[in-house]
Amino acid sequence: MGMQTAATDRRLNWLGGISAGSLVLALAMPATAVAQAAQIPNSVSPGTPAQVDPSPAQTAVVPEGQPADPAATTASQNSPETVPETVSADSPTAEIIVTGFRRSLDAALNVKRQSVSSVDAIVAEDIAKFPDQNLAESLQRIPGISIQRDAGEGRAITVRGLGAQFTRVRVNGLETVATSTDGASSNRDRAFDFNVFASELFNSIVVHKTAEASLDEGSLGAVVDLNTGNPLGGKTGFTLVGSAQASYNDLSKNFGPRLAGLLSWKSADGTFGMALSGAYTKTNNLELGNNSVRWAQGVFDSVGGTPCFTAPNRGGTYTNSAICDTAALAFHPRIPRYGSVRHDRERLGITGSIQWAPTESTKVSIDGLYSRFKETREEKWGEVLLRSNERSIDINNYTIDANNNLVKATLNDAWVRTEHYLRKSQTEFYQLGGSWDQDVTDKLRFTLLGGFSKSDATIPVETTFVFDDRDAQGYSYDYTDMKRPKLTFGTSVTDPANFQLAEIRDRPSETINKFRTAQLRTEWDVAEGFQIKAGGMYRRFSFDTAGFSRDAVVCPNAGGKDVVLGTLTCSPNTLFGPTAVYGFPAGSLGEIFNLGKAGQPAGTTTSFLVPNIDAAAAYTKLYNRTPTVLVGDTRSVVEEVTGGYAEFDIKGDLFGLNYAANAGMRYAHTAQKSTGISSAVVGGVTVNTPATVGRSYDDWLPAMNVALFPTEKVILRGAIAKVLTRPSLGSLTPGGSVDGFNYRVTFGNPLLKPFRATAFDLAAEWYFAPQSIFSVAVFKKNIESFTVTQTRSGTFASTGLPLSVIPASSPAAGAPEGQLWQINAPVNGEGASLKGMEISLQSSFRFLPGFLKNFGFLANATFVDSSAGYSQGGPATAVTRPTFNPVTGAVATPGGVLGALPNTTRTATLYGLSKRAYNGTLYYEDKKFSARGSVSYRSPYIDGSSATGNLFEGYNSTLNVDASLRYKLTPAVEVSLEGTNLTDNYRSRYTDLDANRNYENNHFGRTFLMGARFKM
Repeated sequence: MGMQTAATDRRLNWLGGISAGSLVLALAMPATAVAQAAQIPNSVSPGTPAQVDPSPAQTAVVPEGQPADPAATTASQNSPETVPETVSADSPTAEIIVTGFRRSLDAALNVKRQSVSSVDAIVAEDIAKFPDQNLAESLQRIPGISIQRDAGEGRAITVRGLGAQFTRVRVNGLETVATSTDGASSNRDRAFDFNVFASELFNSIVVHKTAEASLDEGSLGAVVDLNTGNPLGGKTGFTLVGSAQASYNDLSKNFGPRLAGLLSWKSADGTFGMALSGAYTKTNNLELGNNSVRWAQGVFDSVGGTPCFTAPNRGGTYTNSAICDTAALAFHPRIPRYGSVRHDRERLGITGSIQWAPTESTKVSIDGLYSRFKETREEKWGEVLLRSNERSIDINNYTIDANNNLVKATLNDAWVRTEHYLRKSQTEFYQLGGSWDQDVTDKLRFTLLGGFSKSDATIPVETTFVFDDRDAQGYSYDYTDMKRPKLTFGTSVTDPANFQLAEIRDRPSETINKFRTAQLRTEWDVAEGFQIKAGGMYRRFSFDTAGFSRDAVVCPNAGGKDVVLGTLTCSPNTLFGPTAVYGFPAGSLGEIFNLGKAGQPAGTTTSFLVPNIDAAAAYTKLYNRTPTVLVGDTRSVVEEVTGGYAEFDIKGDLFGLNYAANAGMRYAHTAQKSTGISSAVVGGVTVNTPATVGRSYDDWLPAMNVALFPTEKVILRGAIAKVLTRPSLGSLTPGGSVDGFNYRVTFGNPLLKPFRATAFDLAAEWYFAPQSIFSVAVFKKNIESFTVTQTRSGTFASTGLPLSVIPASSPAAGAPEGQLWQINAPVNGEGASLKGMEISLQSSFRFLPGFLKNFGFLANATFVDSSAGYSQGGPATAVTRPTFNPVTGAVATPGGVLGALPNTTRTATLYGLSKRAYNGTLYYEDKKFSARGSVSYRSPYIDGSSATGNLFEGYNSTLNVDASLRYKLTPAVEVSLEGTNLTDNYRSRYTDLDANRNYENNHFGRTFLMGARFKM
């Protein structure tokens, strides 16, 4: 077997009676490496590769005296060069194909079967050939996992109802955070963005759903291991793999390349190996649809011909009219609009690995990963502002529905706006790690693991230009069909004479995450069936984000010169109509935007004049303006964790019942330092001062996993553990942020406690045939500490913040006390609960005759429920009345302002939790041809708190259908055709859990990929 196998045999003596091929999957990696795609070896080298975590899931669960099902070890016992096209199954007449997708299923089931803890895996079908084009979309096939998409691609995952911030991700055994800048907002938290990496760079993903003392802490949801190549696991000599595909999106009508390749070499004596892989993709996708930018209440100038104030448009006192009250307290869309979002994305990924095993007892590994994700996001919108400017708008022909929504109205003196937004960004990710695996004796070994990673997400350009027509007549909207509103502009929205360039914005930013990790892991085989593991660790995580602004409203004041160029004489704010001056003439600064197929009904206006970014930037000299610091978007966190663990792994039999178990304790000391910016007015000048708060805390985290084996094909599992997730990075800032568009102030709290919970798991698994399993798992988490948001209403002055921190381009900048503010702050809550069930069935149809035996399927369902208490600002219930001086009779306050948003306590599910999720895959695979179709359903879920009186906001249900076809022209060459989102599923987002008001309804089109792959 060679020197590497000899060393491995010594490592496995304490588990005598178990095949080395099976134990490779549980011992050589963190229940991951089996996963070395087409490089599945028939032996392992001493120690554990640096790219995987050797500690978790190392107790093999196949008990002594019960050999593993032959079909269950097919993939692990053969390299891709030696795996036969068919192998015998339990029945002497059955024939099972174990290539491609079936090999992937084999290896993934082995990972699950050979672990004491609850583990699921996705394994590459071959070298640089992952089952899906996107890592998150592969993960959603696992029971208990749902994904959130951005621009039609999977971006973040939810595990058993717990959102992305509750999941820790390790790349080659090292915890890291990859932060993308795409999406409606960039990720500035602990969540991992899976769309940063091309899937071809990885050979396996392993999801650890239950905790172990030897497994990194920090997750209430799961620990996810992403693993790249292992050169010593491949064949001797050179291996070269390449693939080329062309992608096409039927909405954007654009093509893009997708390229991948791998070159590896392994010495003849098996002691030295090198591998280099790369992947490149370029896509240009389009998102079309509508957006309300939330719904709100507001007091109008007149309703149905009834004046609401004694003076039109501005000034006067409220008339105390019932019809005006009714319209003001109903919810209307804040910015009803249709538009397009174009996503130009480019990914480049490179991995490298060097492994050296000079003796049968020593192995040294060095792994590197580089990824660059560039994107240009361009948005164009045609809209009307019903946000803090209702006072000048007259509404007629209106309808209020049963949910108190002003779903239909005609507006005069409307504030028509068109926008053009451009963001250019780049995320660069670097990681360098290494490990030293050493067998000290036949029974004692250690692994020393360390590394560094950095994710640098920069947005040098985030620009918006705005055209306004502030006295448009005859505009109408109709949200009778909430998802497909009819928006009709009564005046021309393509004539430059009707528009003025009223606002300019640019908000560059940068977010940097760094991880440094050092770990020592030891294993001691005390006796047969009894092993002790112990280790220590140090991690340092730093998070820095900074935001800047070049925003300006051209005419922010009543009269005077503009603040951009100083060449324009602005009108007083009492002047309305076509002669009012509030911006630069649109003239030659615009371009025509035609909407396209956004799901709009007939009669909707689809052509608009929008600002031209280049022309407007040159005219206003936007990029020459000195940026100012955005106080709320500039903060940092430094987190150092030190600790260790001790774990006991045992196996044996009790009263004839075979079992395997691990139990231990993990200790973690966390030291945090949070820095934000505190703003204050000193001598009439705003002074920004860094404010830093430090704290530390300790956690003792016991964990136990047990597996019982009533028969050779049935496994019963149980687990209990104390787990934690550290607080959200955005909540730890000592400072605060100001949202002048929604009149909302959010403060941080650097003294938040971690999310701590006790987790319980039970599972039953029946491996009833090759590539087959039926399993049921139930789980419960008692979350003892849970961050909640306290909300109150108040004036801006009550916050203690200076007026200068209000964004200059927001409505609040000109009227900071125009309405009451919603003031939020996170606090340590009382806790929450979560419980659920996973059901999974997977089988190949090997019992059927003829070609039907080449079919198989995977199906799973997840049911989760949870309960947590939230505090939010509910709807306003009254409009203030005018008050008068009792002596003079003069007006003291004019009235006509919405009352305070009452603080409302509400019980709901955890954010990101879908109560139901279903996944199904039907596949066919023979020696040359394979086909696969997949369906994924996710029920609605709450995504977070809302504002302007809405209770929560979130996403409605989604249903995605994908398919792929592959054909082998020769043993070395394969052609393929793939399609994603074949039903062109819309992404529907809502605001207010009860009323389910439209927030957005967009679609991204279908994407097809055609190409070829070779291996030699």
